[in-house]
Amino acid sequence: MYPTKGPALLLSKLRSVNPLVQNITNFVAMDFAANALLALGASPAMVHAKEEVADFMQIASALTVNIGTLSPTWVEGMERAITAAQGAGKPWVFDPVGVGATAYRTTVAKRFTDMKPTVLRGNASEIMTLAGVGGVASKGVDSTRPSNEAEIPAKEFASRLGITVVVTGPIDIVTDGRRVLRIANGHSMMPRVTALGCGLTAVIGAFLAIEKDAVVAAAAGTAIYGLAGEIAAAQAKGPGSLRVLLLDALYNLDEATVEKQIKIEEA
Repeated sequence: MYPTKGPALLLSKLRSVNPLVQNITNFVAMDFAANALLALGASPAMVHAKEEVADFMQIASALTVNIGTLSPTWVEGMERAITAAQGAGKPWVFDPVGVGATAYRTTVAKRFTDMKPTVLRGNASEIMTLAGVGGVASKGVDSTRPSNEAEIPAKEFASRLGITVVVTGPIDIVTDGRRVLRIANGHSMMPRVTALGCGLTAVIGAFLAIEKDAVVAAAAGTAIYGLAGEIAAAQAKGPGSLRVLLLDALYNLDEATVEKQIKIEEA
């Protein structure tokens, strides 16, 4: 069993440090991602203008890039922000939303992946598409494959690029090509609420800001976020109330709850 004290301690550290996370995310996710970071204990910034993203990276502790509603101007801003983050030695997370759906989206996603994000987070279809697995059908932003099918491709892809890959699904997978962690926290209602995956990307960015080991940071963020989803779903009457209750659950999580209910195992 993976030791559970680490994520609990990281949650307390995150709240103590209150890291500033710059998020270039999509129009659908902006509100929820910012509120998820605030509820957790981090400080969000949703800066995307190409004229200021590089300057802002000098004061931010981490960057997240999400191509959900991409456009050429935004892509230019994303690239400038990534270059600035790398130049400043700061971690960044890439969320290749809907890669494979269109040629333009796929070209952009592959370009950013080649820039070697600290963490690449996506559903099984997105990760398998970027890893070069053939025959992966696209259904917009929804996955057409279960996460367990992506474990081996994700491990090989992470090793090839020298990055950490997170595959989200019923069982989440975190791997750097050498280590593989499986996370069983979460709830089946969560995919029914738009932008919850994008919110996780932002949360992983916050944990990367306070933990240098990308596997440890990504696993902690993914498991804690999933646990908050479980707690919220126990009270929710449907997707609408789940969205609000998830923010409350992130805010109210404590070390004891995380340590007791986290479900991370080494493969």
